[in-house]
Amino acid sequence: MGLSTASVSLVLRGVPGPSERTRRRVLKAAADLGYQVDRTASTLASRRSRLLGVMVDIHSPFHAELVEHLHTAAEEVGYDLVLSTQTRTRDEHTAVETLLAFRSEALILLGPTSAAEALAAFDNKAPVIAVGRRVTDAALDVVRSADEDGVGQIVDHLVAFGHRAITYVDGGKGVIATDRRRGYRTAMRRHGLDGHIRILHGDTTEAAGERAARQLLDGGDLPTAVLAYNDQSAIGVLTALARAGIAVPGEVSVAGYDDDTLSRLSCFNLTTVSQGAREQARHAVAAAVERLDQGRTEPREVVLPPHLVPRGTTAELA
Repeated sequence: MGLSTASVSLVLRGVPGPSERTRRRVLKAAADLGYQVDRTASTLASRRSRLLGVMVDIHSPFHAELVEHLHTAAEEVGYDLVLSTQTRTRDEHTAVETLLAFRSEALILLGPTSAAEALAAFDNKAPVIAVGRRVTDAALDVVRSADEDGVGQIVDHLVAFGHRAITYVDGGKGVIATDRRRGYRTAMRRHGLDGHIRILHGDTTEAAGERAARQLLDGGDLPTAVLAYNDQSAIGVLTALARAGIAVPGEVSVAGYDDDTLSRLSCFNLTTVSQGAREQARHAVAAAVERLDQGRTEPREVVLPPHLVPRGTTAELA
């Protein structure tokens, strides 16, 4: 090919330097030979993997959207992602240990539920960026939206439509669920609706929303509006109400939280709150790069303002 070994190596590693003509020659020859870069060998040689480990809840559409934006943000700064799933039978500790085994240089944990002490222990092994969750008792990076304010925006929206009997379907245990539940209570009290506060047991799933809606239907005393912990739970509420022949929003308004991909489908057209998935992803990757490449050691919290996304499942009270 008539090129030095150094020039070929620079092109194959994507390093600036060789001319465009040289790059084309090297890449064409590599394609003709069926050559593929051995990423493992190259990372061992450099002693850096340039991999960001991401823990994701496999059941969460919102996490899936976050991962897509994380990929884009990481590629722009020369990093790649390794994913490890959290499931109902695979806990966070196992997911994180897998990421570390693949030589992840930093850990981006989506909606972690582990105690602050456990997150701090992870941070001792690799910089941790907790996404979506408030962390007060550990010195690590956090990127999240102001959940209490986001839930309050939905309550304000419903109250402006004349609703007073607004029931909340809870998200279960954990800091995120606690913050959103507090946001509901605070907003209801701000509007003088203490006597209308009603919280039903739930979790993060569609099934939980269905169960909560059936409880309301069986009780025979439907509220005029239902606010759910997340969009998945809200979709469960919509499903149960539709099966019972209850018109939404004609008889009951319904709202969720997250603005995930399902909420935008025309069959749901769900009123919700956006956390800004793209912005959270970009801030999370930026935090990792600051820790890894710029030497920042002080923890930082980025709190993004959520915003209401009104759609077709909420309406003015007749």
